[in-house]
Amino acid sequence: MQQHLSIFDPFEGMRFGNHICFLCGSNVTADEQTSVFPAWLMEEYGFAHEPLRLLDQSVVTYQDLKIPCCQNCQTNHLQPLEDKVQQALSQGIAGMQALDDKLLYQWMGKMFYGTLITELIKEQNPLVQPEHAVSEQPKMLMKFQAFFRVLQSLRVPMEFPDFIPGSLFVIDVDASSEPTRFEFRDELSTMMFSLRLDNILIVACLLDNGMIKDAMRRVWQEIELRQLQPIQAAEFSARVFYAGYLLNVIPDYLLRPVKPQDDHLVMDTLIDDVTNVIFNPWQNSSYAKLLATMWTRWGISQADILRDPQEPMSMLFSPEGEFIQFPQIPGQDK
Repeated sequence: MQQHLSIFDPFEGMRFGNHICFLCGSNVTADEQTSVFPAWLMEEYGFAHEPLRLLDQSVVTYQDLKIPCCQNCQTNHLQPLEDKVQQALSQGIAGMQALDDKLLYQWMGKMFYGTLITELIKEQNPLVQPEHAVSEQPKMLMKFQAFFRVLQSLRVPMEFPDFIPGSLFVIDVDASSEPTRFEFRDELSTMMFSLRLDNILIVACLLDNGMIKDAMRRVWQEIELRQLQPIQAAEFSARVFYAGYLLNVIPDYLLRPVKPQDDHLVMDTLIDDVTNVIFNPWQNSSYAKLLATMWTRWGISQADILRDPQEPMSMLFSPEGEFIQFPQIPGQDK
């Protein structure tokens, strides 16, 4: 295989450390690093000094969250991507909704993977030993390995012929009543990642081949072109995150054989065990518990959500399935 089309796999031999470029595997010096969350984003949304708690209970600021990266990968692969996303974001919600799905996937994926790598490196010398170390969970490592294979499209020219490896949602949020400059949420085990940037909410499952988006097609078609109230956006996030918990299959990715004249790789996908049910059964109690965490700021409890155990509270849709234009939040005056 041509050198520029070679794939780096750090999960073979668990090659993670502060002196190995996270993207290509080349040796780097201690000062060759890249910010997990790009500097321009931290400056624009003012969260560089905000605290972030890691799995080993250590606390870092967002600006301190850095991963090893060689100069070549930084200059030729990461910076061009950041420039494109920054340009799209400068055009607001329309710019981000128009951004190519592959670019958005790579951008979200790089930040997700950066937090993952930080956790894996931290596990080598943790402040407090995590109850469930990431490096000791074979199924999770298999998912991360598959994910990194497609994330190599950051560095290696790569096509996905008929799929995008994840489900991506870009939502317009009415930020006038509850302005929020920045919010971040991730869930390593389910490969979920979300960012709130002013009136833009991006929610992604990074390893499902679009199965969550397909399963939520009817809901998404109803709200895709609407502006949601913050409580509605939080509910939609809960639905996507919960779908990630229910997902019961792990996609795998295989490279097509490379011919001497090829200038890019083609990645195909498959599900190893086609007998598996794609999603585990929906349980209202589990969903309500997750939704309550998303609705904390509005003081809505799990018990409130399950007043009708068969029909959890929704700020998006009425019991008849109609979209609620202006939801009435419990405890707030009309």
